[in-house]
Amino acid sequence: MMQLGFVSAILPDQNLEEVFKIASSIGYECVEVMCWPPGKSTRRYAGITHIDVTSLEAEAVEKIRNLQEQYGVAISGLGYYPNALSPDQQEAETATAHIKTVITATAQLGLNRMNTFIGRDWTKSIDDNWPRFVETWTPIIRHAEANNVKVGIENCPMLFTADEWPGGKNLAISPAIWERMFNDIPSDYFGLNYDPSHMIFQQMDYLNPMIDFSDKIFHVHAKDVRVDHRRLDRVGILAHPNEYHTPKLPGMGDVNWGRFFSTLTDCGYRGPVCVEVEDRAYENSEEDRLRSLVQSHQYLRNFVPRCP
Repeated sequence: MMQLGFVSAILPDQNLEEVFKIASSIGYECVEVMCWPPGKSTRRYAGITHIDVTSLEAEAVEKIRNLQEQYGVAISGLGYYPNALSPDQQEAETATAHIKTVITATAQLGLNRMNTFIGRDWTKSIDDNWPRFVETWTPIIRHAEANNVKVGIENCPMLFTADEWPGGKNLAISPAIWERMFNDIPSDYFGLNYDPSHMIFQQMDYLNPMIDFSDKIFHVHAKDVRVDHRRLDRVGILAHPNEYHTPKLPGMGDVNWGRFFSTLTDCGYRGPVCVEVEDRAYENSEEDRLRSLVQSHQYLRNFVPRCP
């Protein structure tokens, strides 16, 4: 059976135990835990460190395992979403090194999933990014294989605002590119952290790709999105996407969740489905953020019933 969880980035002010406690009190079965390097980040939802993998000693590993048992909440995977192909060489090297560190920590914790982005030099075409993608990601995936860790790439274009224009900061945006990625770096440990919302604002089908890549879906994000067609008709698809689309809680946007879960179960998926809250209507206070998790849980239990 699938397990319902959430992405811990929505709780930036809580420590790991508090995150588990909240998850347990609401009724979630798992949490995708954010593992950014300690420090600040200017990007929304980035820079959250609920597990510091740079100093993961045996005592910390045991404590984290005990917390999962105490609260009855599992870790669905470790998450870190940087730009490993940034044109800023230092940024790219830091991201690449930390992705490998998160993979190592995943194995240390007895887990088998970590989630991230491929990255991209947004000023260059896909073809011009490709040699660097292969050079950077082949050793990352080999490291994942050595640690028995599956790497799920989220299909987010990271193309929403002017500073990400024109190409976005993540290559893995479409089935055509996924096929090319998996052909050039073939591995059972290289797959997807699938989010249907990112297909919708690109005017793409979000159901058939789950069938075509069913063996590559390692983890799932539950996020909705609402496309403002009146605004889209005014600015067009070449405008910055934030001008015509808005991330929403599940059930409040354009994803047909009944069809989504029908397709997902037909694909044989039995892994975690984690709510990713990026709905600005629920960001004004800690109370709003908690309400977003409660509301998403109540809605998605229609499709992911809790096991007896």
